[in-house]
Amino acid sequence: MNKTLYLIFICLLLCAGTHLVAQTFDYNRVSGHPRLLMKQGEEQQIRESLKDNPEMQRVYKQIVGEADRLLVCPTLTYKKEGRRLLAVSREALKRIFDLSFVYRMTGEDKYRLRAEQEMEFVEKNRLSCLTLKDEAYPSRLRECEDAPIVMFFKGNTDFNRLHVINMVGTRRATEYGKRFCTDFVHDLSVLLPDALIVSGLAYGIDIHAHRAALADNMSTVAVLAHGLDRIYPSVHRKTAVDMLVNGGLLTEFLSETTPDRHNFVSRNRIVAGMCDATIVVESAAKGGSLITADLADGYHRDCFAVPGRVTDAASIGCNRLIRDNKAALVQSAEEFVKTMGWASAEPAAKAAGIQRNLFPELTDEEVLVVRILTHQGDLHINALVVEADIPVNRMSALLFELEMKGVVKALVGGVYCLLA
Repeated sequence: MNKTLYLIFICLLLCAGTHLVAQTFDYNRVSGHPRLLMKQGEEQQIRESLKDNPEMQRVYKQIVGEADRLLVCPTLTYKKEGRRLLAVSREALKRIFDLSFVYRMTGEDKYRLRAEQEMEFVEKNRLSCLTLKDEAYPSRLRECEDAPIVMFFKGNTDFNRLHVINMVGTRRATEYGKRFCTDFVHDLSVLLPDALIVSGLAYGIDIHAHRAALADNMSTVAVLAHGLDRIYPSVHRKTAVDMLVNGGLLTEFLSETTPDRHNFVSRNRIVAGMCDATIVVESAAKGGSLITADLADGYHRDCFAVPGRVTDAASIGCNRLIRDNKAALVQSAEEFVKTMGWASAEPAAKAAGIQRNLFPELTDEEVLVVRILTHQGDLHINALVVEADIPVNRMSALLFELEMKGVVKALVGGVYCLLA
């Protein structure tokens, strides 16, 4: 049995999808999968119970040994809880042992047959199987303790490029959110043309992020909550097919897995874990994108949120993330790149003349001020008054408006500079 087939087989045995590594305390709440926790001493008890059964000892050593080889480190020690997290639990081992007896007695093994069926589907559809030790496996996700041990991919992209971000949000996106996706991705394509955009192919913000990336020739990947034998929602099939050329479709779920509700929550941890940063474009008071933001925070990833009017239902979640210091406020691609410390790409962006912020509408007087600062650099307000021939009280109001729009920044001593 090859490595991938073996892993699929073990996943089926454990009845845990592709979650051989257990969900820990906080993540268990989100994932809905059972905790595979073993208290200190229980492993030794299992070994003692098997000392008179050489066949079961062999099975145990094979399972744990293979898990140790493939997962590198299947155990984690939590001193505070006094528990040990293992790749396999007592209940899981019992199922494995029982199945071994059944296999020897009847010659039937439905789990192995199902694993072989999955491998046939993978080969027929030319899918890529990514395991934890594969170089192509998302390296950022590998750092997470609940990373899937097997994932299936259809497409053409590099998950381990220098910059990977995800854009998520409500399924009921407003024109404000859609416009932000379009403008942000367009500007990002100038700043960081090799960045990878990740989302979930859902209605609303997800699909607009994917389509914006495709429109600007950026690589984009959809993480799915079901197997690769279907596309959900089906109306997004054309976009999914277009993504295969520069991006693709990624899932941890076997074929014939339906898009059940809990799968979407599990999917969100992959979206958060495989990226450097999460950007929540729009979100109501509750929603999957807030779960993604929470997971990103748990993985120590950067999280950003787009602010909205306090009266807009689609921005309540984003505004709360910002208020609670769970996400940084983001208004533009340039601002985002600077905050992330990816500013090395800025000169190319300036040469291309991209828009500076989320609010591209400038008055004639504001345009004049921007033009002066562009040509002469940082200037004192008095110098701006002279150069623009605008009264000082009016100039103060203009600079305030430009500062609120994220175009200029006030420095010490009444000096103003353009935000790059």
